[in-house]
Amino acid sequence: MGQGGQFGSAEQETAPPGVNVNVPHSARIYDYWLGGKDNFAVDRQVADAMIAAIPQMREMAAENRKFVHRVARHLVEDEGIRQFLDVGTGIPTSPNLHEIAQKIAPETRVVYVDNDPIVLAHARALMISTDEGRSEYINADIRDPEALLAEPLLTGTLDLTKPVALTVIAILMLLEDSEDPWGKVHALMDALPSGSLLAVTHPTQDFNPDEVEVAVTAATRSNMVLVPRTKDQVARLFGDWEMLDPGLVPVMAWRPDGEPPANPESAYYWAGVARKP
Repeated sequence: MGQGGQFGSAEQETAPPGVNVNVPHSARIYDYWLGGKDNFAVDRQVADAMIAAIPQMREMAAENRKFVHRVARHLVEDEGIRQFLDVGTGIPTSPNLHEIAQKIAPETRVVYVDNDPIVLAHARALMISTDEGRSEYINADIRDPEALLAEPLLTGTLDLTKPVALTVIAILMLLEDSEDPWGKVHALMDALPSGSLLAVTHPTQDFNPDEVEVAVTAATRSNMVLVPRTKDQVARLFGDWEMLDPGLVPVMAWRPDGEPPANPESAYYWAGVARKP
């Protein structure tokens, strides 16, 4: 997911201001799984422990990226969406969401949201918009949706009186149940007008509880939160919005390119898209 080389070699453990190389971070772990170089020893330690628990972890991370690409194409081409709010962006990889969307509709506007300084450093360099559209990044946290929605760069980029696609990809597992991830997402949803859409992926224990339990243990030992959720728990995120076909399904089974996957449950994520009535 990362582009690599901007902050020195991994061995030097150099980083932008504000990045703690002694504390693992989900964006950098994800970057490592995708073959990026913008991660540190502490991230690789956790990532490797989780690969030991779930050998196909790298492939699962890649499936999430493929889902983002499919969703972006569908929402722009078929739903007419021209605005995206991507919460929990992670370290950018090309093609980014805005590149997919703006290739189809150059006027598309995208606001990326994350809370890791290393993501910010990359965002400034790599999230370059078309002249017709706009691509912006804000440093904010889904745990405070009110502050996120009040960000001047968000309100100056997106027109919240027109439909927005809210994408929340592989991020809500970082919130404990006590932090009410459902309420946090619903607060963002409530701010969007009719015709807006929500796209979610979320890791689950439903397909292989034993492997996922070992992965959760590995994360917990490193003081990281990792909360897999059941299909019913993930479905609650969508509230009363109308699910698009094929509904809430394994991430590989959501409108796949080409032939349907032989074993869609080999990636332990639920995925779905819903429209606000």
